[in-house]
Amino acid sequence: MQLLLKDNLLFTTITVAYQGSLLNIQHVLVDIGSATTILSVDILAQIYITPLPDDILHTIRGVGGSEVVFTRHLDYLQIGECRLFDFEVEIGGMDYGFEINGILGMDFLIRAEGIINLRDMRITFVDEKHRVTD
Repeated sequence: MQLLLKDNLLFTTITVAYQGSLLNIQHVLVDIGSATTILSVDILAQIYITPLPDDILHTIRGVGGSEVVFTRHLDYLQIGECRLFDFEVEIGGMDYGFEINGILGMDFLIRAEGIINLRDMRITFVDEKHRVTD
């Protein structure tokens, strides 16, 4: 999968599936400094992922400050030909002062055995069991 370098940050496009709906999400930061994957609540509202009254809210902290998030298990999250089923993401406002719709974190990259090639600006995945064949 091709990566895009913008302001010295790596971005990609992902696809998420939730309760039968699919959504392509652009401007997702590939971040080896983030333990978890976080997606924009505004973007996910397109496939009816919104906070529910019984959601447990968590505060996450990073270099940019802190944010309150809730979690959902997606049917899958896919980048290129790599699809991880039953993948949990954190969902929040993501108001960081620049165009970003998500952060692809180490939880995805480790589970998928991702390899980031900066020379070719590509991300590939070693684990064949997650490869999409349909």
